[in-house]
Amino acid sequence: MDDDGLLDDWVLGHARVPRPKMCFVPTASGDAPAYLDRFLSAFESRACEPSVLPLFRRELDDAALRTFLLSQDIVYVGGGNTANLLAVWRAHGVDRLMREAYDGGTLLCGISAGANCWAEGSHTDSFGPLTFLPDGLGLLSGSVCPHYDSEPGRRSSYQAAVGTGALPSGWALEDGVGALFTNGLLTETVTRTPQAHLYRVEPDGEKAAMERAVSCSLLTQSLSSFRVATERVTQAESG
Repeated sequence: MDDDGLLDDWVLGHARVPRPKMCFVPTASGDAPAYLDRFLSAFESRACEPSVLPLFRRELDDAALRTFLLSQDIVYVGGGNTANLLAVWRAHGVDRLMREAYDGGTLLCGISAGANCWAEGSHTDSFGPLTFLPDGLGLLSGSVCPHYDSEPGRRSSYQAAVGTGALPSGWALEDGVGALFTNGLLTETVTRTPQAHLYRVEPDGEKAAMERAVSCSLLTQSLSSFRVATERVTQAESG
């Protein structure tokens, strides 16, 4: 949910249908009302059918929850606390439903904690200070680190976690970058911010890490409006 809508349009451009059903899952923020309003404001005027799945005031029983989630073309997970998100999802069985939706071809995406959750592990401030979280849904192998360029200590802390083996090798996203993974493989990288990059971070064998920048296509209004059909896609977006 960026101010210029470029990444939003890029996400919609990868849906499997022209007017996708798109569900926002704001669990990581505790279903913050302002966050729900921001999502609806961003997507109500776009070519999609937006909806919200609250879990802190859950209204759907198990059968209805499964039907609802599996009917979505896009699931968009908001930012917040990654550890809390995973715990709440597991309590409600949403972790299993996300995997089922993924296997059925739903586009899974998110921002910050909503990007962390899909991997095997992530770099997070869920517990206060920046640290590693060797936990996630594991739909994307390896680890994820959002806000790689914008939060003090992110870069060095994530590299230390990967270098020592506390986290597996993974992907670090600078703000404004979107990365598309198809069947677990990186297939596209874009950015709404000139000079921003995605990085592959791997251990160097001496308890340190090395990073490799991946070039990103700069989104413009015309580029972000394309539409591509994809199968079994997981997407991470850092914002």
